[in-house]
Amino acid sequence: MITFAPKSQYIGNMTQQEIGNAIRERRKKLGINQQTLADLACVAVNTVVAIERGEGNPQLSTLLAILDTLGLQTDINIKQLDYEKM
Repeated sequence: MITFAPKSQYIGNMTQQEIGNAIRERRKKLGINQQTLADLACVAVNTVVAIERGEGNPQLSTLLAILDTLGLQTDINIKQLDYEKM
């Protein structure tokens, strides 16, 4: 489970498209364009565009860099899968 929220607000579980929408909304609220966000987060602008569209499969470090730049946080729960039951 990956949860994204402004540092002071809990949003809940989100789909890839919802994550992209949340990033876009926060970026626009801060008054920065995609190129500026990419520069500040040290990622390619194409990466920002894809994430905001809910496309691609960004590395976790990339997503975390974007979230941190926007003042957002994530709650990541990692659990061990029981492959014997699959």
